[in-house]
Amino acid sequence: MARHLITSAIPYINGVKHLGNLVGSQLPADLFARYCRARGHEVLFLCATDEHGTPAELAAARAGQPVAEYCAEMHAVQARIAEGFRLSFDHFGRSSSPQNHRLTQHFAVRLHAAGLIREVTETQMYSPTDGRFLPDRYIEGTCPNCGFDSARGDQCDNCTKQLDPVDLINPRSVISGATDLELRETRHLYLCQSRMKDALAAWIDSRTDWPVLTTSIARKWLNDGDGLQDRGITRDLDWGIPAQFDGAPWSGMEGKVFYVWFDAPIEYIACAQEWVAAGKGSDWERWWRTDKGAEDVTYTQFMGKDNVPFHTLSFPVTILGSREPWKLVDYIKSFNYLNYDGGQFSTSRGRGVFMDQALEILPADYWRWWLLSHAPESSDSEFTWENFQASVNKDLADVLGNFVSRVTKFCRAKFGEAVPAGGDYGAQETALIDRLSARIRDYAGHMEAMEVRKSAAALRAIWVEGNEYLQEAAPWSTFKEDPERAAMQVRLALNLIRLYAVLSGPFIPDASAAMLAAMQTGDDGWPDDTRAALETLAPGHAFSVPEVLFAKITDEQRADWQERFAGTRG
Repeated sequence: MARHLITSAIPYINGVKHLGNLVGSQLPADLFARYCRARGHEVLFLCATDEHGTPAELAAARAGQPVAEYCAEMHAVQARIAEGFRLSFDHFGRSSSPQNHRLTQHFAVRLHAAGLIREVTETQMYSPTDGRFLPDRYIEGTCPNCGFDSARGDQCDNCTKQLDPVDLINPRSVISGATDLELRETRHLYLCQSRMKDALAAWIDSRTDWPVLTTSIARKWLNDGDGLQDRGITRDLDWGIPAQFDGAPWSGMEGKVFYVWFDAPIEYIACAQEWVAAGKGSDWERWWRTDKGAEDVTYTQFMGKDNVPFHTLSFPVTILGSREPWKLVDYIKSFNYLNYDGGQFSTSRGRGVFMDQALEILPADYWRWWLLSHAPESSDSEFTWENFQASVNKDLADVLGNFVSRVTKFCRAKFGEAVPAGGDYGAQETALIDRLSARIRDYAGHMEAMEVRKSAAALRAIWVEGNEYLQEAAPWSTFKEDPERAAMQVRLALNLIRLYAVLSGPFIPDASAAMLAAMQTGDDGWPDDTRAALETLAPGHAFSVPEVLFAKITDEQRADWQERFAGTRG
């Protein structure tokens, strides 16, 4: 049994996330976590809400709520939606937790002792209209790199280039829209990333199995232009983790908080501490400290490509620079963007289908299947209603759902609601079992490699095998001439339903549970022996005919949704 630590990039607290956010981190992480559990491995799957920084303050201000109250409310909302999508987190934490406060301040002290934090007097944008310094995300303007007119002061969402507010063309205050910004002196703490460049380069070069997308982004940030730059890790904000150590403010840093991108990745570790504090676990150190047992843990992170620089550079600087035995990530699975119907999803601009709206329309499995089977791995992909309808109707309703319905209804009509006996499996069945064994090995191989789209295609191919067998065997015809052989064919088909339930669990957990319930059986683990798996339901075992697993999407429904979600939320 292996041990897998799995983290998903933590979503910002500022509102409900869209489907692009879901497929870029949380959903594929859940797929892998569920697969690892199915194989009998020990898994700790962690996620949290990212509650500090400008997004939280701005969202709270728009909602007319105190920021702490807003964050608590939105954490509950995001947790409920995550449950709705059946995201199987072992703990869904909060970056505002006491554990993350203590741990972030601890890392800052360790980095300072290692000579990796320096104080800098710098000029920063000040808004006389707002009467305050403006942190980077309080400023928007035109990106000097690509010309995008709504780039933020820390990064351009369009080209992903890391920016400083002074780089922006025609900067403006996000709070008031004021353009009369001026530069004033202020002091901040900087993380000396440049001193760790060689160590980071060696570490990244050693990750020979990482996706090209991950390593190419990391090396671009490491080597382009002037190379890896030191980065400010404090901000002039009211909400956040105070720049303190030993309970006292850092000298000269009174009233400042740590930058959200400094404390947010640390929440991965703090989340495990929260998991223990919540009574869900008993030993977080065996997952995170290599001197406490974490040396045999495989740590995998899932994220969108815009998060890669912070996870391949800044967070590793924090871990390595602390000179403490923390677990470093082993594999980073990164994703491109999912676009929406000819444009882009955008939380800030309210464009696209959001997670709460999706669940109002259809159950989670419909979305899980489409998103995972179209995951933006090698390039950006696009959600269209036509493609969504076609995939649901063909894959889920026609291939899987129709098989389950035909088999159970035919058996009930001809043999009753119990598995019929018949004789032993014949040559046709043996050939099917051999093909299924090969396809299951392919499926497992793709899942092990975290090849999401290939895994979905392999699972669909397994479903197709059952349909093709049913068409060839034609038990409804066989029954007229040889009822005993027809009984054997139906027995195999009922066992196929159970096998499909087990194999499909990581992708469509609700449908998997419904199939297991209909077969009146449990999930006793991964089918390493296909023949044995197809003999699990013995003659006489009771079953029931389930409700329709997947209803087809009609043209009228598709047209209605297409109009309803034409690009803006609300």
